Amino acid sequence: MSTNNNNNNVCHEVAGEPTKTTFSLLETASAAIQNFAPVNKIHQHLCAFHFYSDDMTRQVEAHHFCGHQNEEMRQCLIYDSNESNAKLIGLEYIISENLFLTLPDEEKPLWHSHEYEVKSGFYFLPGIPGPIEYSDLEKVCKTYGKVFHFWQVDKGHTLPLGLPQLMMALTKDGQINHDLAQSCAKRMGVDFEKERKDREYMTGPVHGVHPLANGGGKGLKTVLREVELKHDELPHSANRVFV
Repeated sequence: MSTNNNNNNVCHEVAGEPTKTTFSLLETASAAIQNFAPVNKIHQHLCAFHFYSDDMTRQVEAHHFCGHQNEEMRQCLIYDSNESNAKLIGLEYIISENLFLTLPDEEKPLWHSHEYEVKSGFYFLPGIPGPIEYSDLEKVCKTYGKVFHFWQVDKGHTLPLGLPQLMMALTKDGQINHDLAQSCAKRMGVDFEKERKDREYMTGPVHGVHPLANGGGKGLKTVLREVELKHDELPHSANRVFV
């Protein structure tokens, strides 16, 4: 794909006043006293590319910071870069093939496969030595992910505007925005072609990529519908009065 989005990899400022010294002091005090156990479970940085599930021409570089819930499920915070001022733009859940197969059929199209991403080299762990990186990628190659982005940075938004957007991942050659990939490769020091050759031996899901995954081969768009607000009867817990 040769489509070039001029907004890719352009650093846009976040709306709002600069951080004041008093707030910085509060952050320092909080960091020393409070418990950040969920965030401290994050132990892995991986980089990949996502596209909007209804528009493959809109592609973004996605830096994942992940923690394992268990052997078959990990959850990742997604930023637009690996810099200290990076914007938190979304999240991804990654599950094993076994867990994916337990999902209802109406749920499966929301998940994307990772086989092509990994084998193409476009999914990588920055700075991790090859043998260690590959031992994890061999597992990821068989998994599925579900991604929503909340901040449309490719449009230059300075705040997270609009609805959460379902995202998808690359599944075959010819889809990647060449300029986006080359910009990432240069900054991150990655040779995608070499990685592709070195990963040829890796294998995807045991049962093959499920036909309902990756949107079932169709575009999916997140929409908001107006419905009647249910308010006739409050939850029982809301009616209790303790004295």
